[in-house]
Amino acid sequence: MRFDVVSIFPEYLAPLDLSLIGKARTEGILELAVHDLRSYTQDRHRTVDDTPYGGGAGMVMKPEPWAQALTDIAAASPVPDGARPTLIVPSPAGEVFNQKLAYELAEEDHLVFACGRYEGIDERVLEWAADQYTVRPVSLGDYVLNGGEVAVLAMVEAIGRLIPGVVGNPESLVEESHSDGLLEYPVYTKPSNWRDREIPEVLLSGNHAKIAKFRRELQLRRTADRRPDLIEALDATNLSKTERNVLWELGYAVDQGNAVKRPETDAN
Repeated sequence: MRFDVVSIFPEYLAPLDLSLIGKARTEGILELAVHDLRSYTQDRHRTVDDTPYGGGAGMVMKPEPWAQALTDIAAASPVPDGARPTLIVPSPAGEVFNQKLAYELAEEDHLVFACGRYEGIDERVLEWAADQYTVRPVSLGDYVLNGGEVAVLAMVEAIGRLIPGVVGNPESLVEESHSDGLLEYPVYTKPSNWRDREIPEVLLSGNHAKIAKFRRELQLRRTADRRPDLIEALDATNLSKTERNVLWELGYAVDQGNAVKRPETDAN
């Protein structure tokens, strides 16, 4: 897997040298290069923005520096078997980034991230880039940042940690939040009694089946409380009778493989 990031603030991406992603780069598990967009300008002022056609506030990133950068990056790292690299453009107007999309992108050979600034990148760049890239505008959520760098830091870490060898214990990926459509269960460590707060007794039992059942119930309860939208999006086809009973207690019924909120009169 190769990541390329283009930004006018390459130093913003320095955290990618740290922790598991930095270690994976050092060990050759993944490749990651950060490019300064200003290096692809042609004027002595290294200009990357200009006023918007049609008027309006702010500035728009000029197309030619982006075209030069994206052309060079694609040529330097050709994707095998005639596939196309994927160009990720962080944008509040894009599809929402989630764990499912992270898994999907982790299967790609080459991801290129275009960090926009100001009012964004000239739209023609995305149209032009579609000739050599699979272009995907992606949003972290329904809010606006000053630039794409923060979003790229989050996405590279979320995607990179799914690459085999990056996370030491693969089981960590299976048990965490969103891996199965639910939030992760609460976790505890020593001491078992901390400031008069005991951990759940079942965790000391050594009975792995009971622990798994207990954790699953906590997942359902936490998700229903904090992210009811995930409960309603859950594939409930393979839920056990016990899990369905928990959902019923929480105010949901399983209907044709979906968890649906019961009317208030039924939930009481």
